[in-house]
Amino acid sequence: MIVVTAPTGQIGSQLVRQLLDRGSRVRVIVRDVTRLDATVREQVEAIEGSHDDPTVLDRALPGADALFWLVPPNPQAPSAEEHYLTFARAGAAAIARHQVGHVVGVTSAGHGWSNPAGVLSAAFAMDAELAKSGAAYRALAMPFYMENLLGQLDAIRGQGTFSLTCAGDLPLATVATRDIAGAAADLLTDLSWTRQETLPLFGPDRLTPDDMAEVISQELGRPVTYRRTALEDFAAMLRSRGASDQAVKDLTEMFTAQDDGIYDVDWARAKPAPTDFRTWCRQVLTPAVNSRES
Repeated sequence: MIVVTAPTGQIGSQLVRQLLDRGSRVRVIVRDVTRLDATVREQVEAIEGSHDDPTVLDRALPGADALFWLVPPNPQAPSAEEHYLTFARAGAAAIARHQVGHVVGVTSAGHGWSNPAGVLSAAFAMDAELAKSGAAYRALAMPFYMENLLGQLDAIRGQGTFSLTCAGDLPLATVATRDIAGAAADLLTDLSWTRQETLPLFGPDRLTPDDMAEVISQELGRPVTYRRTALEDFAAMLRSRGASDQAVKDLTEMFTAQDDGIYDVDWARAKPAPTDFRTWCRQVLTPAVNSRES
């Protein structure tokens, strides 16, 4: 039995389908069962609730051979670190309590970074807490998700731009969520691995945001440019939307760390993921943009 947390998110939903396609028995922890696709709902055992709740974990983990662990984002959380640790403390205790042998978690690349990195540092703290469970643990360490660009469909379609806070002429490490799901599925369906290890997974490209804009332009058949957002302007935007001072700090520290090279060491040793940025644009971004126009 494989237990999957966050099964309706971008990574979890793809993982569940891949596991079912491989004939695995799957149990999911989901806040709202109705959010599961109907065909998936028929094939999995669903435990309703949140995986920061020990009583929910005690219903989900008995008999589990392996657990997929992902902490859902919460922009309203007072502190990113406390948000991640609330889940991880409950998870580590339940994993040990139910003697789950193997855990695969989604975390950030950049372990060993010495400076504060906001949300990324919170993910590192989560890994350390889960390691205390004693289970064999694989931390899938990720850079920037290509799917983050889907939040800018209106700007790409209407204004011909996308924006991040990083420098336009420095390479940005990226990965497609389907490759994260694929790597997790491989680990969860072959439990021959032992011990605890961090596994960086990066896309095969070394593109700058300016390069990414050129690829997007070519795939869409229209000009798209990259516009860098100053970090102070990004912080002001967050505050205008009601973000707390701690939330602003968590996010700005994360983007500062990305610009300062937090991913560089892992990028040099990462396993190359199969999906390059152009393929992702062709298969994911372009259809999403076109669907906005239809």
